[in-house]
Amino acid sequence: MANLTLVVLAAGMGSRFGERIKQLEPLGPSGELLIDYSIYDAIKAGFDRVVFIIRKDIEGLFKSTIGERTSEHIAVEYVYQSPDVLPCREGDFPNRTKPWGTAHALWCCKDVIDGPFAVINADDFYGRDAFLRLGSFLSTPNADGCSVGFMLKNTLSDHGTVNRGVCVADDDGLLQSVKETREIKRGADGTISGKYGGETCKLDEYDTVSMSMWGFGADFMPRLEKQLSEFLNSLSAGEEKAELTIADAVDNEIHQNGYKMRNLTTDSKWFGITYAADVEQAKLTLIKSTSGGTYRSPLW
Repeated sequence: MANLTLVVLAAGMGSRFGERIKQLEPLGPSGELLIDYSIYDAIKAGFDRVVFIIRKDIEGLFKSTIGERTSEHIAVEYVYQSPDVLPCREGDFPNRTKPWGTAHALWCCKDVIDGPFAVINADDFYGRDAFLRLGSFLSTPNADGCSVGFMLKNTLSDHGTVNRGVCVADDDGLLQSVKETREIKRGADGTISGKYGGETCKLDEYDTVSMSMWGFGADFMPRLEKQLSEFLNSLSAGEEKAELTIADAVDNEIHQNGYKMRNLTTDSKWFGITYAADVEQAKLTLIKSTSGGTYRSPLW
């Protein structure tokens, strides 16, 4: 089996969660974090290294809370995302304090990626089956990359809107598009809607959506740098909010360069903590998983 790296996006604070750092929220029966479960499942699926993308200002807290414990079970490296470190136009955005999005975060890993790797969010729970499918693909790939998709109805929050990459695949299971859709919610009449390209669109609860669980070969990194550079070169120097997501970069590669992305589906049940009010349900779900024997407690 090839050496597999797990890249964890952990630099975002999550403005809808309040002032707490949601990636460091204890949720398991013994105070485990969601990232504990992801790393535990990744190890079971054959991953042997984790790269945490964090901000420099939370380095000490992050390492003491999760990094040092994780390093007892898997090789750990750190990469730091900063809005002033860019592949082009460094210094051209003097007022920019907001990160440039997940594509920029992943680009920050360019110097430590030299083989197949997966990407996940630190504040999402993906489940064992999702990691097993991801690890299997990366060990014996049958496309340039992959996305692990979840049913939209299982990824909504009862406490506010969410953003999702809505996936469209062909009959061979290859992604045709990943539409980064924002402000998704279920209405009082049960219908689900969101906004894509600034326009309201209707969605089906069985639509497959990306939860930022990706698999790539190292050859994706120069492609990503090109996409990020083109994005940055299209902006004015006063830009303060525009972002490029990994879903955007993947969608561009599919349409512009024929990049082949396998759309993997999973039986795993995703959940996350987009809002502070999501915490109690997450805790109940993890208690159920532990009592049912899927996970032990303490996990490590």
